[in-house]
Amino acid sequence: MSRSELERLVAEAERDPELRSPLRHCRSLREFLLVARKLGYGVTRHDLRLARLEHLQQPAGQSAINA
Repeated sequence: MSRSELERLVAEAERDPELRSPLRHCRSLREFLLVARKLGYGVTRHDLRLARLEHLQQPAGQSAINA
């Protein structure tokens, strides 16, 4: 259920600047995943790839992660 973890991370980071800050400072995908896991989110590289592909396939103005 790591996809739901990604959705939870995104929703909570949008609301909480203290959560968002360490994620915004990540310089690589690997670093982002490590920070997310340290913060208690079970996000995987696969989740991020799927979310990115879905995002690229969405018409402008729609969010793939909340679709």
